[in-house]
Amino acid sequence: MSRVVLPFLAGYYLSYVFRAVNAVLGPGLAAEFGLSAAQLGLLTGVYFFSFGLVQVPLGVALDRFGPRRTNGALLVLAAAGVWFFSTARSYEELVLARAIIGLGVSACLMASIQAFVLWFPPERTATMIALAYSMGGLGALTASLPFEIALRSYDWRQIFHAFAAATLALAAVFALVVPEHPGARRAAPLRELFSGFRQIGRDPAFWRIAFCVGANQCAVLSLFTLWITTWLRDVAGYDRAAAAAALGWVAVALSAGYLFFGRLADARAREGRPILPLLAGGVAVSVACLAALTLGVTTGAVLLWAACIFFGTGSTLAHAIATRRFPREMAGRVNTALNTFTFMGVFIGQWASGAIIGLWPPTETGYEPKAYFYALGALSLVQASGLAWLWSGRRHFSS
Repeated sequence: MSRVVLPFLAGYYLSYVFRAVNAVLGPGLAAEFGLSAAQLGLLTGVYFFSFGLVQVPLGVALDRFGPRRTNGALLVLAAAGVWFFSTARSYEELVLARAIIGLGVSACLMASIQAFVLWFPPERTATMIALAYSMGGLGALTASLPFEIALRSYDWRQIFHAFAAATLALAAVFALVVPEHPGARRAAPLRELFSGFRQIGRDPAFWRIAFCVGANQCAVLSLFTLWITTWLRDVAGYDRAAAAAALGWVAVALSAGYLFFGRLADARAREGRPILPLLAGGVAVSVACLAALTLGVTTGAVLLWAACIFFGTGSTLAHAIATRRFPREMAGRVNTALNTFTFMGVFIGQWASGAIIGLWPPTETGYEPKAYFYALGALSLVQASGLAWLWSGRRHFSS
């Protein structure tokens, strides 16, 4: 079983390194290429845009060809994108390369979830999904203080050369080592596979939970993968090393949150109790923490950020809830449909936050501190609205 679990976890680990690396690398790129806050937001967010853009056809590919083949093939594209990023000489090349990286790793999480749905019994699904998400937290941790320390000895381009080699090696592992599940591939016609999305779209519960997870990640993930470190610098007065170290603690909270909510959800499922209140409770606490940060609270700032991200991971229970509402053979399409909302939400959150922050002239050391009140405030409202709409329609989840 380790030949199944470990490579899929490694793929999501690498994808999260690429997802979160701009939180530390971003200010350096902004200085090297002369980027505004909006440009930095777009550069970071385009990964999520391309990622989200392919989720619907990706779901069909996962259900038709299986998670091993789909993930392995796309990782080759990711390796090419990472190499292109490391050689970029203009802002436009950086944006294009990061978009290619997003396309290349777009299957890492969804392929992991589908593989675990195929290989493990339903009562262990939430725990295995949580394990996959926790590896994302480890990737985020790697992209924080360890990456900042590596930058003291190596140029960021050299580090990305190593990332490209590691990604290509993992693609080879999928081709040569990972076994194929006998039920992973379906010979159903493409029309039949695409028609499954109509079934998903007719479920009112799906739309509510999809909007909730998208709104939550619009706030939580867009901040975690870029704007937390700039907030710590501009509002709380941290230097680069201290901000990277703080991000590391928040990454630990991210991993812990995934495991906490996953194990608790499985325990509730075994007792026949619904998971939805657990998801809603986590998001509600996350909203409260973000509201405090919006108001400029800097006392215990790292703890507040850690709590915001920890409880925000509760929204990922949406996958466990949604997949149980549809036939098992539709797992790839259900999860990628949800992921479309997640990553488009993050793209909008990162780009919009940068656009809002960019409305104020930059300071000598970064961005205008009061701009964060409006950027974080907007994200708080989006996150709260997603939760409110989900909870107002909770009767749909009793069916």
